[in-house]
Amino acid sequence: MPMLSWYNRDIDLTRSSLAPYRLLEPIQSLSRGEEDSPNMLIEGDNLDALKALLPYYSGQVKCIYADPPFNTGQAFDDYDDNLEHSIWLSILYPSLELQRELLSEDGTIFIHIDDNELGYLIAIADEIFQRKNRIAIVTFKQGAATGHKSINPGLVSTTNFIVVYAKNKSKWKPNRLFTGRARDKRYNRFLLNPDAPHQEWKFATLSSAFVKYMDKSLKELKSEYGDQLEDILNTFVIDHSRQVIRLARPDYNAVGEDAKKYIDASLASPKDIFKLERANHSDMYFLAGERIIFYSGKLKEIDGELVAGEPLTTLWDDLLSNNLHKEGHVSLPKSKKPEGLVKRCLELVTHPQDLVLDCFLGSGTTAAVAHKMNRRWIGIERGEHARSKCQVRLAKVVEGEDSGISKSVGWKGGGGFQFFKLGNSIFDDEGRIQKGVRFKDLAAHIWFAETGAPRSTRAKTEAFLGVHNEIGYYLLFNGILGDLSKSGGNVLTKRILKCLPKFNGPKVIYGEANDLPEELMSELDITFKQTPYDIKAR
Repeated sequence: MPMLSWYNRDIDLTRSSLAPYRLLEPIQSLSRGEEDSPNMLIEGDNLDALKALLPYYSGQVKCIYADPPFNTGQAFDDYDDNLEHSIWLSILYPSLELQRELLSEDGTIFIHIDDNELGYLIAIADEIFQRKNRIAIVTFKQGAATGHKSINPGLVSTTNFIVVYAKNKSKWKPNRLFTGRARDKRYNRFLLNPDAPHQEWKFATLSSAFVKYMDKSLKELKSEYGDQLEDILNTFVIDHSRQVIRLARPDYNAVGEDAKKYIDASLASPKDIFKLERANHSDMYFLAGERIIFYSGKLKEIDGELVAGEPLTTLWDDLLSNNLHKEGHVSLPKSKKPEGLVKRCLELVTHPQDLVLDCFLGSGTTAAVAHKMNRRWIGIERGEHARSKCQVRLAKVVEGEDSGISKSVGWKGGGGFQFFKLGNSIFDDEGRIQKGVRFKDLAAHIWFAETGAPRSTRAKTEAFLGVHNEIGYYLLFNGILGDLSKSGGNVLTKRILKCLPKFNGPKVIYGEANDLPEELMSELDITFKQTPYDIKAR
């Protein structure tokens, strides 16, 4: 597969592996709501924060919404979005590598971008996620050709793009979604007597039925309602969708033999209505060789309302950013995304309690939407934005703020989140364990380094870490056994060995030193690894 080349590419390909494993330090004063909430708002560098999450969440994230800097060449007040292509790639490539590690096997990543770096993004994403796992390139209409955009000659840009990848396309299982559409004006006839036997059905034009229903002439209706008349007609059509119809000529070569018989019969008797009863599908009606199709078949329930719907396509032109500045009650000019956009992404690939990640959190939109939709979430934002934008917005979400998608999902408040900042790395520059590192942090790192699997943040704090591939893992660190012996119980001795939980099988034990004879180690199938020197970094 062709690969994109850029200045310092070889160095950039090592950035994710060389990033240090840093600790996450909770800041209780900035956390909100439920104290044991699994939701995390992390203040810190994108790459370091992602690396810090690996020991706990590798392969656990169901959906990632990534909204990286667009590199538009404009200097925004909130972001430096004026990056050289190579610098932009050096930021994005290692970040996407780590995000892929965090995705579950059936997980999905949505990467939001404009046309400025779209080509480069696709090239590196194809490399990282593999081209065979690319799902779609969605075109998102985010504006209109009005105002200052329409002054200059040429093409007016009104769209962004969302590039969608699965971690493993063979395991990708999206949900079926529909989007609302304008009234289909081909449905222009009206069934006057729907309760009568189908042989006696009578039809009129839709407009005549509507005028009769409103009990006013069309001229009077236009004068009274003006531009609102179309909305009133749409409501009438939806309310009477089982009477609003159109005639459509079936593809004779594509229908079954039963349908062909009824088509032929209706052509032979063009004034009669024929009914084909079907056991596992809706009945079919034919008139003069054409099928009678009811508007009710087009209706879908979207956000609690019946509307004319169609299956979700790769053109999203129905999510305009009207009143976007009011969503979340925080301002982030030109960088904010509508809650409805993120909601659609989450509806497509997640279910309640799935884990959602956004490591370019910006104003906090992804976390706010995930919270309102009862998804677990992790958001990462660097610098002051984490506190002045994201924390403020998410605190309001917990309190029950009513902007964005709140009404459509019935959001009333609740839940919570924990605020973290990046602390020191687990190891110093010489590979020694930093002072202040807790047992659970080192245990998570060792478990992940040995097994490639995450260790739960709620795992028991005990020397026996668990079993993986029929091997038992132990860690002697920070007096986990309550002292008992040499160096606070961190040295493997016969006395310490007796205190360890029993496991019948191969064992790997981490500690400061080993005092057991080689014969005993071999007899008990123990492999000793010395901290910190034998601890791997991934």
